[in-house]
Amino acid sequence: MIHTPPRIIVENINKDFKIYERPQDRLAEIILRRPKHKLYHVLRDISFAVPDGQSVGIIGDNGAGKSTLLKLLVGTLQPTSGSIRTHGQVAALLELGAGFHPEFTGRRNIYLNASLLGVPDDDIAALERDIIDFSELGDFIDRPVKTYSSGMYVRLAFSIATMVRPDILVIDEALSVGDLAFQKKCVQRMNDFRQQNKTMAFCSHSMFHVQELCDIAIWIEKGEIREMGDSHKVVGNYEDFCNNKKSYTSVIEDLPPDSTAAAKGTGENQESLLQDCKINSLSVRNTRGEEITSIDALSDVVLEMEVEVLNDEMEGHFGFAFMRSAEEPIASFLTTNAEGVELRRYTRGEVFKVRLVVEKVAMRVGDFYVLGGLADKSGLLWYETKFSKLLSMSANKGVGPITMQATWTLDA
Repeated sequence: MIHTPPRIIVENINKDFKIYERPQDRLAEIILRRPKHKLYHVLRDISFAVPDGQSVGIIGDNGAGKSTLLKLLVGTLQPTSGSIRTHGQVAALLELGAGFHPEFTGRRNIYLNASLLGVPDDDIAALERDIIDFSELGDFIDRPVKTYSSGMYVRLAFSIATMVRPDILVIDEALSVGDLAFQKKCVQRMNDFRQQNKTMAFCSHSMFHVQELCDIAIWIEKGEIREMGDSHKVVGNYEDFCNNKKSYTSVIEDLPPDSTAAAKGTGENQESLLQDCKINSLSVRNTRGEEITSIDALSDVVLEMEVEVLNDEMEGHFGFAFMRSAEEPIASFLTTNAEGVELRRYTRGEVFKVRLVVEKVAMRVGDFYVLGGLADKSGLLWYETKFSKLLSMSANKGVGPITMQATWTLDA
């Protein structure tokens, strides 16, 4: 049996930055040979390995050191101490414009960027048309990239990075600025990349995408690894940590002004081009079919949304969530994780209901919203989400945020 070494090996790396109070302190330090700086420790004793064919997600709060770690993996920064070894060609999407010359056209930057990745000129010429077609830049490809929008930067950078077929792809939250149609293409490209048993290092604040795209997750806190392991487990612990440190003065203040509007979608005028279906309505009912705004603990609740199909051969996924606020989920229910749910292809113009019965709701106190959502067939790209009206749990006896159905036994 052939042993394949890990694609990425990181051993005891530390990264420090020198912070100067004034620019002239740099020169004074050289002349006087006395330190005029303070050391800022960004990363401390980071070690991990990523097996061939697996993907790793880097998560953590802003300022934790995630982007610095990715730059070290790519080689745009060097560690203060420790070592990083990668096996195979590495391509990266870091901050906007990285690797591009602003005065060059998009076409010239294709050759510049690809050559920096080690691709021979003959191979770049063969890939040029595919890169331009995927980026959908059209005539803009012959204009200076300094005239590009942030979305156009990402289109070109992602097209180059994935079209050169690297062994390791490093992505730092770059796709968040793309439009819905391009995000859909990128998600499919990233799925294809994984199916080819390539390795990916992915930094994102979207915990859903980290769980779906990554086998391993590394949680970095204040420059150190707090936890590393299975992505579902690490993401769950990180979300619990974030929820416990948040404080919301009001559920209503944290939600969009119109709580029944699409929280993240495309709008009526674009929907037929960008998404396969839309939510016409969302309701919360009791088992008698009556719409409700108050719920008794341990009662059954029916969540329902009406879905309209916009394109033929639509395949999609559906989801509901109980939300304490716009960013704090209490519980989620997704067809991507459900067993025994058979999804079919739908035809343009079809209108149907999606229902979920949540049995014995365990919440005891507090207000919350129900969120309904529609995703594409991969389950990674969410077209639209819609909030319900404010719901509240009826007052009942007990201590703590939840109550559970239980059976007592007292032996005589």
